[in-house]
Amino acid sequence: MTLPTFADVRDAAARIAPHALVTPVLRSDRIDALLGATIVFKCENLQRGGAFKFRGATNAVWSLGDDEAARGVVTHSSGNHGNALSMAARTRGIPAHVVIPEGAVKAKVDAIVAAGATVHRCAPTTAAREAMAAEVQARTGARLVHPYADPLVMAGQGTLVPELFRQAPGLDTLLFPVGGGGLGSGCSIAAHGIDPAVKLFGAEPEGADDAARSLEADARVGSFTPDTVCDGLRTLIGEPNFHVLREHGVQVLRISDAEAIAAMRLLWSELRIVVEVSSATVLAAALRYPEHFAGRRIGAVLTGGNVDLDALPW
Repeated sequence: MTLPTFADVRDAAARIAPHALVTPVLRSDRIDALLGATIVFKCENLQRGGAFKFRGATNAVWSLGDDEAARGVVTHSSGNHGNALSMAARTRGIPAHVVIPEGAVKAKVDAIVAAGATVHRCAPTTAAREAMAAEVQARTGARLVHPYADPLVMAGQGTLVPELFRQAPGLDTLLFPVGGGGLGSGCSIAAHGIDPAVKLFGAEPEGADDAARSLEADARVGSFTPDTVCDGLRTLIGEPNFHVLREHGVQVLRISDAEAIAAMRLLWSELRIVVEVSSATVLAAALRYPEHFAGRRIGAVLTGGNVDLDALPW
């Protein structure tokens, strides 16, 4: 696979501009005081579809030639990427197929259905997801748009970084959640394309810390059974994504589920926004590891806001 470059991120920004929102940034004096740093939050929870995933999905959909696009797109997703790809496909008037594992968050599944995708259910394992997606692809001829290991998806996710740096000049640190690594890959490429001195940190729950273990071992770890309330971060980091994070010197910080839930509540009380507990890992990491962030100017990505209000983690 050819990994995306900063030029690919710039191209993606132009490609998705007619469709994606420029999301706002928010900050809090109280949170700054707690951290001993300045932190601004890039609110991708307010992106179309409620998550940053719309950026990568839209870049992938609008990069297809007309003949390929007419056959549609397919992916496997626990929620946000499936919703994003469904919405992106609708902007182009093409079919979308989403393979969803049993046990996915109901609010996210409902959003996928509402966006008009054809849903295919499977067992809640990576192998089952990939097998079902391959079967749908073979039967329909649809283009597979992987949730995180697709270069077009990675480049699309990275488009939030130039926006953030324009909205909050002078940032010297970037902090993002890590699941499959599509966001972290795109953000790392974009941030160092703008300023190679920017320090990069990922946040990951202790019950799904495969990225942290992979970077510590200098080799991608194998399959694992995640144990975390952070449903958006239960995915094994992708092979190309691991290589990008390693190349750009990303340090992944572990946090507990309890810390993520507390950070989710703090974001509500201070910013008046509801974000997914997976999103709140960035604030949890900044609070847990002050030695990395004190005195710095931090941009933190709030990745999604598709919360089931009938099943809040507290």
